[in-house]
Amino acid sequence: MTKRQNIRRAAATAVLAAAAALAAAPLAQADAPAAAPAAVPQSDLAAARSAVQAPAVLDQLGHFFARDGVPPSQPLGLSAADEAKAAAQAAPHLTGATVAVYTLDPGFVAGTKGAPVARADFTATEVSAADGQTASVWTVRQNGGWQVVNIASGSDETDYAARGAAGGGGTVFREPQVNAWYVLRGGRVLPLDTEARSSVGAGGVSLAAYQQLVHQRYGDKLPGSAYDKAGLGGGFSATADRSAPVPARLPVPAVTAAATLGVIALTGTVLAVRRRQARV
Repeated sequence: MTKRQNIRRAAATAVLAAAAALAAAPLAQADAPAAAPAAVPQSDLAAARSAVQAPAVLDQLGHFFARDGVPPSQPLGLSAADEAKAAAQAAPHLTGATVAVYTLDPGFVAGTKGAPVARADFTATEVSAADGQTASVWTVRQNGGWQVVNIASGSDETDYAARGAAGGGGTVFREPQVNAWYVLRGGRVLPLDTEARSSVGAGGVSLAAYQQLVHQRYGDKLPGSAYDKAGLGGGFSATADRSAPVPARLPVPAVTAAATLGVIALTGTVLAVRRRQARV
């Protein structure tokens, strides 16, 4: 695996789906939640993929690769002409399928009856450059269409989706507060990365046990909680003790998340770029 594939996020990623109804959700475990979320229709995945293929997006991807993922606001020591040349030489192209990315559902954390373990958060498409760099392009449904909202270096989203499918299928989802990736299969939550194994063990846990685990971690940090109202939510601390649960809000509204993540909008587009921090 390349160094770029071993990079991770420095902040909790945005949970883009609306969750206003969860503000009043009880913080005690309720009836057993539903197991798996509804699948994203193939027609939506195709539309999201088409958004990534837009010439303006591919042009910005070329610049992303030319700058090795360094945001435009940061100096690079590369002239505009050299950057433009490198961007053209990057020749970004889509790799593999566009996948739905599922994120731990706040309703599941709260124990809300019928809430699935995760909800569709965004779609991700892996894009590669001529020199082997990879990036994950995120799209969300906005204003009746699919919009590109972020570029993240590496290809975690599609890599873990493929790993889950290869191991026997199921619903792959993430718990971004601890950078953990899991697959829900046969009523069990199974780990797909080191952080997930630290969370649930190599053999995983039952869905009910996992609900109790995440309720203990985040049950007092849901929307509407005292923690949330105090403005303490928002994601990872880059210097946090990784052996302990990291405080996080579930979910972070999209507008707030942009500031939390340090996402930098590219001039003249809706595109944003964010690098993942080296894994430690």
